[in-house]
Amino acid sequence: MNSIITIILFMSQVLFIHDFTADSESQWQIVDDVVMGGRSSGEFKINKDGNGVFFGSVSTANNGGFSSLRSSIKTEDLSKKKAFVLKVKGDGKSYQFRVKTSISDRHSYIQSFKTNGKWQEIKIPFNEMFASFRGRTLDMPNYDGAVIEEVRFLIGNKTNEAFELEMDWIKVD
Repeated sequence: MNSIITIILFMSQVLFIHDFTADSESQWQIVDDVVMGGRSSGEFKINKDGNGVFFGSVSTANNGGFSSLRSSIKTEDLSKKKAFVLKVKGDGKSYQFRVKTSISDRHSYIQSFKTNGKWQEIKIPFNEMFASFRGRTLDMPNYDGAVIEEVRFLIGNKTNEAFELEMDWIKVD
């Protein structure tokens, strides 16, 4: 079972949702397409620089095609904030950043981002995150930023590929 991550409020009023540290490794859980018979394989570790690394391979065999990394989060009201900001270093591939307002929700609010092989600060406005369930866009309002109970990174580009996404932090701005 995942531990709950608590948001830290800094003087600048920037909320850090997650700052990867050695003791935070157990707060993250891999969910691959093997839950539906697929063959993808993801892993997570904290590297020597203290960053989270989500890596593995995606396989489209057996109707598979995704790997994801998730963590439970406890938040305050974020309705006065406007966006998530991710500090990541990817491998040139596209990923999705997803949030759930309740762990019991079946749908997530998602937004894709493309990495470029260098450290990037990716800004994801709340109002651009749309509701989706099993790859289908739902007829629901976009994310309002009021609350988060789960964050997730997902790769599922409909191709067989190795992947690696290094993460320094996630914040709300």
